[in-house]
Amino acid sequence: MDRKNINRGFKKLRVWQDSIDLYVLTCNILKDFPFELKKTIANAIDASHSISRNIAEGYCRRGLKEYLNFLNIALGSSGELHTCFYSFQKANQISNDDFEKLDELHY
Repeated sequence: MDRKNINRGFKKLRVWQDSIDLYVLTCNILKDFPFELKKTIANAIDASHSISRNIAEGYCRRGLKEYLNFLNIALGSSGELHTCFYSFQKANQISNDDFEKLDELHY
């Protein structure tokens, strides 16, 4: 029996797909960070993952107002993540090339 939930339509959204790519890239770049920065890394990864999760959760809600609220939360997580990238670059914890890759995908 093929019973797919129609609420999975968020997977067709370009912004959701890009946010998943951003999460994967974030994980790949930060995987070699020193252990002392474990909490900082966890915060950045959580912010990157929060973007796609909030887009999906908002999409699956019943009303437009709720959907827009979750998109606003995703936008806030996006700003938080960009701040992480920027501060990592300024502290020479990521290369300029890695920053550019992240920034390009970030929106």
